Amino acid sequence: MTTAQKIAEVEHEMSITQKNKATSYHLGQLKAKLAKLKRELIAPPSGSGGGGPGAGFDVARTGVASVGFIGFPSVGKSTLMSKLTGTHSEAASYEFTTLTTVPGTMTVHGARIQVLDLPGIIEGAKDGKGRGRQVIAVARTCNLIFIVLDVLKPLGDLKIIQAELEGFGIRLNKKPPQITVKKKERGGISLTNTVPLTHIDQDEIKAVLAEYKLNSCDIAIRQPEATLEDLIDVIEGNRVYVPALYVLNKIDAISIEELDLLYKIPMSCPISSTQWLNIDELIEMAWDALDLVRVYTKPRGKMPDYSTPVVLKRSKCTVEDFCNAIHKEIAKNFKSALVFGTSVKHSRGQKVGLDHVLEDEDLITIFKR
Repeated sequence: MTTAQKIAEVEHEMSITQKNKATSYHLGQLKAKLAKLKRELIAPPSGSGGGGPGAGFDVARTGVASVGFIGFPSVGKSTLMSKLTGTHSEAASYEFTTLTTVPGTMTVHGARIQVLDLPGIIEGAKDGKGRGRQVIAVARTCNLIFIVLDVLKPLGDLKIIQAELEGFGIRLNKKPPQITVKKKERGGISLTNTVPLTHIDQDEIKAVLAEYKLNSCDIAIRQPEATLEDLIDVIEGNRVYVPALYVLNKIDAISIEELDLLYKIPMSCPISSTQWLNIDELIEMAWDALDLVRVYTKPRGKMPDYSTPVVLKRSKCTVEDFCNAIHKEIAKNFKSALVFGTSVKHSRGQKVGLDHVLEDEDLITIFKR
């Protein structure tokens, strides 16, 4: 029996099992088994020589962040990619014109951002149909995902694509659960929670821990409305949490009234890639979702250089990160830095050390020893 068949079998058993106090332990076991089976799909095939995405999908990374285009065939990904980056990505009226990853680069607010046009996926991609496994493996490494949808059937297609990405361990527009699981040698299971457990009970937790053979561990739950799936995600440890924008393409084919309805879909941006409609809004939404930090250099006694910012990721934007982004020797000879901007209290500038966290559009002067 294949992994996909085992998954289908477990999912069927879950669907016919009524949820109540008597079955909560059994359902917890089934959910844990399902997660372990899905892990086999995420893992690279044996003999793959390191688990890379595969020929035509390995792309050298450039820029400060990467944006991946995901969608069904013929929704306009390649046209949008070509116009955003100037990179030719084969576009035609028939399906599957893009067969490998096509990289390009666009510049937004001085930051070079890599754009990856991925082949169209089909339903069942997470189970290996088409080249879905390779496509989603690349999507797991992106800093932002554009889910490109046909404006005439957005919600149905979105539901399918979300299920495919979720099945491959990608969590869209979510933060990592505020749950910690620490293994220990002995002492049994200790559960503490700082919030009410409204979507998870003790029997389900015990069932999951038993399935993973976690007989002694400390569990702390600090997330309101935490679910059993959140606990399983933490135990599995191979989930990625990626922001996503839902790009609703071909709005030139619908009415103004229909367009107004589309704007009610959260994290969505209606566009027309062929008519270049609303692309500026899409670029600004992408910039906000990437959450990058621009830092401008200010040489002593001179005006700031606003032409070429040093762009850092929000998770790594200390003064030390800034120095390393220019040259690692700068941090070694660092004495202090004078920073102007929202990250400091004084409008006339403030002296800071290497551990100071910078904010977007700060100015900085470095003093060496």
